[in-house]
Amino acid sequence: MPQTAHSATAHPHGGLHAAPQTHPDTPPPHHRQIRSGLVLTGLSLAILLSQLGTNIINVALPTLVKDLGVEFSSVQWVVVSYLLVVTALIVGVGRFGDQLGKKRLYLWGLVIFMAASVLCALSSNLPLLIAGRAGQGLGGAIVMALSFAFVGEIFPKERTGFAMGVLSTMVSFGIALGPSLGSLALAAFGWQAVFWVNLPFGLLAFLLIGRYLPNAVDAPKHSVPATRFDWLGTILLALTLGAYSLAMTFSGKQGFSSPLVLQLGLGGLVGLVLFLAVQVKARAPLLKLSMFRNALLSLSMVMSVLVYAVMMATLVLGPFFLSKALGLDTRMVGLVMTVGPLAAAVMGVPAGTVADRIGAKLAMVIGLALFTVGAFVMSWVSLTGGVATYIVAILFVSVGLAFFQTPNNTAVMADARPEQRGLVSGLLALARNLGLITGASLMGALFASVAGDAATATPDTVTEGMRFAFRIAAGMAAAAFLLSLTTLRARRRHA
Repeated sequence: MPQTAHSATAHPHGGLHAAPQTHPDTPPPHHRQIRSGLVLTGLSLAILLSQLGTNIINVALPTLVKDLGVEFSSVQWVVVSYLLVVTALIVGVGRFGDQLGKKRLYLWGLVIFMAASVLCALSSNLPLLIAGRAGQGLGGAIVMALSFAFVGEIFPKERTGFAMGVLSTMVSFGIALGPSLGSLALAAFGWQAVFWVNLPFGLLAFLLIGRYLPNAVDAPKHSVPATRFDWLGTILLALTLGAYSLAMTFSGKQGFSSPLVLQLGLGGLVGLVLFLAVQVKARAPLLKLSMFRNALLSLSMVMSVLVYAVMMATLVLGPFFLSKALGLDTRMVGLVMTVGPLAAAVMGVPAGTVADRIGAKLAMVIGLALFTVGAFVMSWVSLTGGVATYIVAILFVSVGLAFFQTPNNTAVMADARPEQRGLVSGLLALARNLGLITGASLMGALFASVAGDAATATPDTVTEGMRFAFRIAAGMAAAAFLLSLTTLRARRRHA
């Protein structure tokens, strides 16, 4: 039965159901129901939008090289600039939302993303396009950081897993939809359409969230003046994460021993030390380091980095194995590569339902067990096993991912204090992005160390490179599984 904005009480986990908190300059609320289904639809569209921003442009890169008259190495910054800004700012905007109002900032994030999409579509040169993509990254960071934080504000405990499952499904669906939607838009209308297609999703999400998400979610639990926002900590963390992301990006081509990569890595390390020093002394720190005494949050972030690094290996190395080793054409490669994200998308809501029934931590353990099995199977792919072995492995990986990410998000967000939900949601998204960036570079380097140059590699060397990289990936997945068992034992001790 829907909650009403005027009659609900505080949820035991801190969610608002939601007797509004009044402010001197806020008019009395209207007596209308919270339409949680419509709110969830708006959040789902916004999440889809941010995920499309990650990979929908990839299919247009060759066209951009031709139309803009630039080198491929330069046009890659169209992809990198988005990921870089998202990763650097995602924690800061999550904390900013906690202090100044999550709904307000979320709506601004959608506006920024749509305005940047228009700038990208109208760009006539590469620097302007890269600037537009950075703007999309700012909007995407806000959406990614705050989307999961709203679930605890709107849904009762018994439906939290379901709502988390829907949002997690949209993450996977965005990964699966990006290449195909981008290809259709590119073929029909040109590369500009890849950006125009964002507007319908963004406008509908803005209208639904603006109309149906209660203003009460912006009522601060502990008022913190904007002047006390930790700007220095935010800037230092952004620079640190930016240096790490660039180091990982360049390492894929230049190697980890490259002077530039080493300099960026050292810069990231120095930035981290300075950031921690600032957090210890700040009156209102961006990150209270005591948060990481919470074993669930700390272990969750480590597991997320490991899991998404392994998942990224399937996205980066899979096409090489399918095309170079198994000889599939481009269309078949795309079809096989869609199997994984679609499986994760289909299983997202069931995973949330299972988490509601048996507990998020137990569901997470089951998911990581499946995920680890899939990674080990992937390390045994062969020319004789063909596509069948690959699909079996990717199904285990993808279903396991669904049963990990939904319960993981559910458990951590349920454990978060109301005034820290934006920050915690941002930390979860940060761990996911760090895993993706690390996986793309690390797994690519491991593959190349055996297969050599992908352009001249033989089917046998490509297969051996794939198997070697996934032996390491399987070890990472097993480590995540063992960490999840630790959280389960903790639950039983406190039961």
